[in-house]
Amino acid sequence: MDNQLKAFLCCLLLLIIGITSWEFYLRKSGYTISYDDGKEFWAHQRRKVYQPKDKTTVFIGSSRIKYDLDAETWFQETGEIPVQLAHVGSTPLPVLQDLANDENFKGKLILDITEKLFFNFGTNPYKRPQDGLSYLSDETYAQKMSFYVDQALQSYWVFLDKENFTLNPLIDKLPIPRRKDVFVLPVFPREFERVNSHRQSYMTDRFAADTAETKVVQNIWKLYGDMGKKKPPPTAFQIDSLLGIVKTCVDKLKSRGVEIVITRTPSTGDEWNVEKIIFPREKFWKRILDTTQLKGIHFYDYPELTSLRCPEYSHLDLAGGKVFTKKLSDVLRQDCGWKFQ
Repeated sequence: MDNQLKAFLCCLLLLIIGITSWEFYLRKSGYTISYDDGKEFWAHQRRKVYQPKDKTTVFIGSSRIKYDLDAETWFQETGEIPVQLAHVGSTPLPVLQDLANDENFKGKLILDITEKLFFNFGTNPYKRPQDGLSYLSDETYAQKMSFYVDQALQSYWVFLDKENFTLNPLIDKLPIPRRKDVFVLPVFPREFERVNSHRQSYMTDRFAADTAETKVVQNIWKLYGDMGKKKPPPTAFQIDSLLGIVKTCVDKLKSRGVEIVITRTPSTGDEWNVEKIIFPREKFWKRILDTTQLKGIHFYDYPELTSLRCPEYSHLDLAGGKVFTKKLSDVLRQDCGWKFQ
């Protein structure tokens, strides 16, 4: 055996030992599989919207419906596969427009509203959905194949979690003191968001039970809220224009027989106390329903949902998501006339 081959085999052995040790350490620390929630995964889900109406329901919105809609519970209750197209920190408007303009989409649709993102007229809430749509339109066969390979590998290895265990996230999470007067985007705890194979986001039970960790995220929401207070509130013209776009989209969808319901997922604590003042139901929620002539399911109208607790005030934990999902399916049947298998 020549020296080059020996060197190669030694390097390969060290690499295997290093990867295996890192994987063992992460699993021993309680971390589990999480899938990369990039534009590739979103595009994969978007291609599922053409399945028969009695097989799937499409969900669009922001992070709350992405956490609160429990995929397994939805399948158990309805016999249908949930197609999760929501984006965290984003408005669903670009995706709503995309589905409205897609003549081949004729299924069922849930549009979830988080007012502070839906009625946000900055550029940030539009970035993720627009990036996903751009990627979808330009996606190559090689990129599709790469996605399937990545998904297969991610289903076995914890260390492939790009959002937490690659170099940059590991550096970001180091307890390095920040310089005074230098603003740095806050870093979320690792176990606040995991992503499963249905593209559902969820917080781990360990995170939900850790008051110190949940307090970190509560403070992040407060920081974002304080930043939002410095921006001028939306004008009547902006709101009217937005609702006009929504109505146009809804009319297109209804003309093709698409069944649509609007939902408002739970928030609690300081989040809900602020939201119900800044976005009163009469001015925002009711106006959406009046403009679109759609049925709406607002969590505050159902005692089973108002009693749920969001550990960090804005998203349900896994147990709460199961309760919300079951109630949602029941209300869709009883009050909205939806039929499931």
